[in-house]
Amino acid sequence: MPQPDRQHLTLHRGAFAAPVLLAAAFFTACALALATTAVAQDGTVSTSSLTGTLHLLQGRGGNVVASIGEDGVLIVDDDYVEMVPAYEAALTDLVGADANPRFIVNTHWHSDHVGGNLFWADRGAVVVAHTNVRERMSTRQDMKFFDRVVEPSPVGALPVITFGDSLALHFNGDDIEVQHHAAGHTDGDSVVYFTSENVVHMGDLFFNGGFPFVDLGSGGSVAGYIAAVEAVLARVDEASVIVPGHGSLATRADLQRYRDMLVATSDAVRAQLAAGQSLDSIVEAGLGEEWASWGGGFINEATWIGFIANSP
Repeated sequence: MPQPDRQHLTLHRGAFAAPVLLAAAFFTACALALATTAVAQDGTVSTSSLTGTLHLLQGRGGNVVASIGEDGVLIVDDDYVEMVPAYEAALTDLVGADANPRFIVNTHWHSDHVGGNLFWADRGAVVVAHTNVRERMSTRQDMKFFDRVVEPSPVGALPVITFGDSLALHFNGDDIEVQHHAAGHTDGDSVVYFTSENVVHMGDLFFNGGFPFVDLGSGGSVAGYIAAVEAVLARVDEASVIVPGHGSLATRADLQRYRDMLVATSDAVRAQLAAGQSLDSIVEAGLGEEWASWGGGFINEATWIGFIANSP
């Protein structure tokens, strides 16, 4: 989603003693963040050209990249289900009458990235994702961290092509590489490389400008998250266009700063825990002025500290 106004989640001391409080607070904060965005208010989708065949579409949920060319349309992620009409209109403006995607690549299973699957699949799209995305979407998810249950998705919304480590799609003159990263934001995250265009869609392995959400209840971990970011850094260059799951477009330098923040803050928290400090005292002391600006979104400093402390 576009960056929310500077409202954020504030947790009381000791909030991370119970994981359910952490996740419940996250969903409350997300609702607040969504309520503050212009996109959430008017239900529209903004579009902008990236490079060559690629376009960025931003609605209410995760950022969407569309490849549009002689082979048709391919999109990476498809936002919330209620945003489908806005995306249909946006793609029609870009393509014309035949705007239905031939392929959809899901970066992970959360509803703000897969909500349009059923609509587009009913119109012929082939949904592609890591095998863990299909597994989580096809089964009842008792998300204890979130104090909620997610029922199975309709069969038509499920990925029909799944993969383990990686997959390649050759489409619109590009070699599109889809690489899985285990135990990051979830256990099913994929990074999508448009190799000819030098554009990378990182899904929720990148929240540009803010502390990330690590879904510990869906197999995510802080260590795995950092490893995924470092793997992307090893592949991109200064000319790469990096699309985060949420936030504005980024450069390699932006992603490097993000990695440095992740490593420095997680190392600091783990060192304090190893020295016998309580989580309450770490939250009270905070991470220092250097990282203060990163907590201005819906994941604030206390929440991020809690993710680090509770991560495997």
